[in-house]
This record gives sequence, C-alpha cells and structure tokens, in this order.
Amino acid sequence: MPLRDRVPAGLKRTLRRAAAPLGSVEAVRTSEPDVVLTFDDGPDPVGTPAVLDALAAHGATATFFVLLTRVRQHPDLLRRVVREGHEVGLHGVDHQPLPRFSHAQAYARTLAARTELEALTGERLRWFRPPYGAQTPPTWLGVRRAGLMPVLWGPTTWDWRDLPQADRVAKAQQGARAGAVVLAHDAFAGVADGAVDDGRGMIEPDVDRFDLVDRVLTAYAARGLRGRSLGSALAHGSPVRAARFRR
Repeated sequence: MPLRDRVPAGLKRTLRRAAAPLGSVEAVRTSEPDVVLTFDDGPDPVGTPAVLDALAAHGATATFFVLLTRVRQHPDLLRRVVREGHEVGLHGVDHQPLPRFSHAQAYARTLAARTELEALTGERLRWFRPPYGAQTPPTWLGVRRAGLMPVLWGPTTWDWRDLPQADRVAKAQQGARAGAVVLAHDAFAGVADGAVDDGRGMIEPDVDRFDLVDRVLTAYAARGLRGRSLGSALAHGSPVRAARFRR
C-alpha cells in the first residue's frame, strides 16, 4: 500500500493546511454572497462573446484565464474582456501541462507570457491557472517567481464534456457556495485557427455557452448568490489556499 494511502484523512487535511503558504488559491473566505466565476482557454470568436453577453445580462463579472496562442489571434476580444470590467489571468503560452517543464522553464515561459499579456491589457496580472490543474512544487515555484499566484477551483460546469445542458447546469450547483471558485470555459483547448493548444486529442463538445452561463447564473441567483471575478471577491474576503499538486 502506498504511504499516502496509510495516512489518516484528518492528518492529510492538517498537512495540507500547514503547507497552505506554499499552495494555490482554491476559494475565497467571505461573508458576501459571491461565487467566483472563471473561464479558461479563450479568447474565442464564438465562445467569448457569448459568455460576455450572458455575464452582462446578469450584471456579473468574471476572471478570464487566457492562452497567448489565442490572444495573439484575437486581441480585440481581449480588449473587450477588459473594457467590460472583467479580470484577466494567464492560462499559459499554450495549453501544455506545466509538469512537462523544469522549474527554470516554467519560470521563463510564465514570466515572458506575463510580460506580453500585461503589455496588451495595460494592467498588472495577478493570477495563473495551470492547464488541466496540473502542477508540481518546482513548477509552482516557477510561477510564483514569475510574480503570479496559481488558482485552482471547486465546482465545475463540465462544459468540456459531451453532455445534455441540464447535466452541466446541475453539476455547476454541486459545491456552489459563497467563496467557491467555479471552473468554466469560453473556448476549447485544441486546434484553433491552425494553432495547436494541446487539447490532448479531446473532441470539442457542442456547447451553447450563452445558454449555459445564463442558466447557471439564474440558478445561483435563486440561491442568493452572485457571480464575481476573483479580484472583486477578494476586495472583501481573503484567499483560501491549499497545496494541491499533480502531474
């Protein structure tokens, strides 16, 4: 039996909390009814406008974790994200998992991408979403050296799966509470306009992203919750961090 399987669950939680200063943001501790909305893999000429329109209809804000491969193709969409009051975070140069790289490589790639993205947005970047949520302690340190904080998630919308829309909406309700960080997408990492983003050969599902975001936010509102960007939620809250690493 592996050693990690012999460690009691309570001790595992204690160890994770003790390592939290070395961890990633996974939620916000807040008394406000804020659910943190995050969208990955964009910008995309179809998905991003649909998501932005749905957010505007609900008066919600979100954090968009963008890929530089996509930003370089659609800088106008990046400008729209910023113009409409949303927050931009870095998802990577492309969608390759960070554990493919050494500490030095992760640092260099992240720093160069951060510099390029800040020049385009005119704003200081704070957040990094590791592709697939995959990171190791050395790559985590590389991202931190580059001046960004990794952000993971709790609830998800399952919008990368080929499922009925109702199942995605129901999944987004699981674990949704004040301070939760919700994972969703405004694009699909794969092949976009000839640029390979390393989507691991997954087939893009058919998702009406306006309808999905609209229905999810409607369900949240019925529970007294509102969608906010990570930065907005932290304006009256504090980060919950955990040391979560996987390849």
